[in-house]
Amino acid sequence: MPASSLFHEISGLPTEQKNSETTRIDAASTEEILRLINDNDTRVPLAVRDELPTITAAVDCIVERFKRGGRLIYAGAGTSGRLGIVDASECPPTYGTPPEMVQALIAGGREAVFQAQEGAEDKPEAGASDLAALNVAENDVVCGIAASGRTPYVLGALKEATRHGAPTILVTTSSREKLAELGITADYLICPNVGPEVIMGSTRMKSGTAQKLVLNMLTTAAMVRLGKTYGNVMIDLQMTNAKLVERAKRIVMDITGADYDEASRVLELTGGHVKTALVMLLGNHDLTTAKERLNAANGFVRLALEA
Repeated sequence: MPASSLFHEISGLPTEQKNSETTRIDAASTEEILRLINDNDTRVPLAVRDELPTITAAVDCIVERFKRGGRLIYAGAGTSGRLGIVDASECPPTYGTPPEMVQALIAGGREAVFQAQEGAEDKPEAGASDLAALNVAENDVVCGIAASGRTPYVLGALKEATRHGAPTILVTTSSREKLAELGITADYLICPNVGPEVIMGSTRMKSGTAQKLVLNMLTTAAMVRLGKTYGNVMIDLQMTNAKLVERAKRIVMDITGADYDEASRVLELTGGHVKTALVMLLGNHDLTTAKERLNAANGFVRLALEA
């Protein structure tokens, strides 16, 4: 019986090749196994660095759409889908963004977050319908995440995004050449070449690490460009638990030199809004003036102080 076209397609993927360095990993000691994993992992950031020009363009696109009121929507399956969910879920507490600003879809829905739903990724129509349910529009950006680059659920979501005029990003550890051979494209192809996995086909390893790094870059750089930091300190966090309340006070103290009681007092005046507290203390402004300056500076603390 001849091999199927799907067999040949998958067999030719960079993510499915055998790593020549680890062919005897089953005979290695525990420390040797760990060194093999670690040696391979050290190459991942360098592979991501090679993709910085494309990541830069993708971030600029995301920032532009955010300024129009658009959203960043991730779509993935398995490990890739879970990475999208992690990145999206951490934006509101870290940067004070509304939950709908960065969202994530995973093949198989909520159950797939905790337990693999293997067949779910094979349905492009599910990716399309899940995205359509979010009323995707041209001001949104849709980012597919797929180690192989060919996950049907992800491709279905990207096709639906294109149909509605939304820019598309594909984060994959497959090569551009392989994607072109398969007829797969997106407005921004981010393709770090991490090489074969330590365990053949286990894309939760180097591929997953590369994807996590790229997603961190996309949202972190976008949030910095939106004025969510002062220097390298996050200043738009939400004080949703005791730890974050104390972190907000520490941020105000570190940046302004205020003592604990003064930082607490000013944060209470602002309703827990760290940016306003910073402008009040650093610029010696009252609450009303600080708010006006922040609004005029589109939320950038540094610009509000320099105005």
